[in-house]
Amino acid sequence: MQQKTEKVIALLKAYLGTLPLRTEMLPASGSQRQYYRLYTSAGPFIGVYHADMLENRLFIDFSRHFRAKGLPVPEIFAVSDDGLVYLQEDLGEVMLLDFVGQHRKGNMLDETALSLYKKVLFELLRFQFLGGEGLDYSHCIPRPVFDRRCIAWDLNYFKYCFLRLSGVPFSENALEDDFEHLLIQACSVPADTFMFRDFQSRNIMVRGDKVWFIDYQGGRKGALHYDVASLLYDAVVEIPEQQREELLQYYITELQNYRKISAEEFIADYYRFVLIRLLQAMGAFGLRGLYEKKQHFIDSIAPGVRTICALLSERCLGKEYPELQSVFAALEERF
Repeated sequence: MQQKTEKVIALLKAYLGTLPLRTEMLPASGSQRQYYRLYTSAGPFIGVYHADMLENRLFIDFSRHFRAKGLPVPEIFAVSDDGLVYLQEDLGEVMLLDFVGQHRKGNMLDETALSLYKKVLFELLRFQFLGGEGLDYSHCIPRPVFDRRCIAWDLNYFKYCFLRLSGVPFSENALEDDFEHLLIQACSVPADTFMFRDFQSRNIMVRGDKVWFIDYQGGRKGALHYDVASLLYDAVVEIPEQQREELLQYYITELQNYRKISAEEFIADYYRFVLIRLLQAMGAFGLRGLYEKKQHFIDSIAPGVRTICALLSERCLGKEYPELQSVFAALEERF
């Protein structure tokens, strides 16, 4: 760890010509990246160390592309010769998750929080269409497009990293039937705009009255629905259903400025992408929570299970996925 810190400080010195006044290691997130806040007379910087050079290169290239398009992402100031360390703009400490926690009226989001979510959705559309223009997808990890193979990986991530660890019994054959049905439906939807992939409240920063976006190195081409689903069904925020519907309608209305699509057509596909996203998130909760014992992932399990149980009700997806319905009824009793 000391060597990583020294490399980050060395890059700052090479960039600014001075050592930091103070260095603060930031709490670890779900990834293997290590973040530092470097305090200087010119203001704070964020230093990042990550051993995956390809992932670093994607984040840096995407950041520079998005900034050239006028999109709200951090500026990249310097990159080490070996590609393991970079310096980026400090966007502060307030995540959308924190902001929402301060702006609730009972279970509901207050008007300030609701308005901020609409800003997020407005910017999301700009990323999906404007940000995707001229973007080089060829080096995206693990594939340039969120296609059938990627979706199948996510479904198996849920099965092996959460469901098996949970100890809840299930029929693997019946579960695979549900997965195949879901894959056929999802892959009939065009995957032709930029997709963040992990578009959730911990990856959106709030500074003043503006929102900023981070952690998009997993981006690729995908369906419009996926990032909207990721945001509105973020398990750690639990947006009330009435306000989810309001925000979804806002997105669909704004979408007409970029692509004409009926609300009925969009919504018909939307809930399937919600299910795909939530199953992927449950896989992460299993790996990072049940296996690695990271508390905030453990805390996300119960609300995640409740949300999927509601999604699998007749109102949204009916009885299209009987084994998943059975599995989540058992999980709700356990968690």
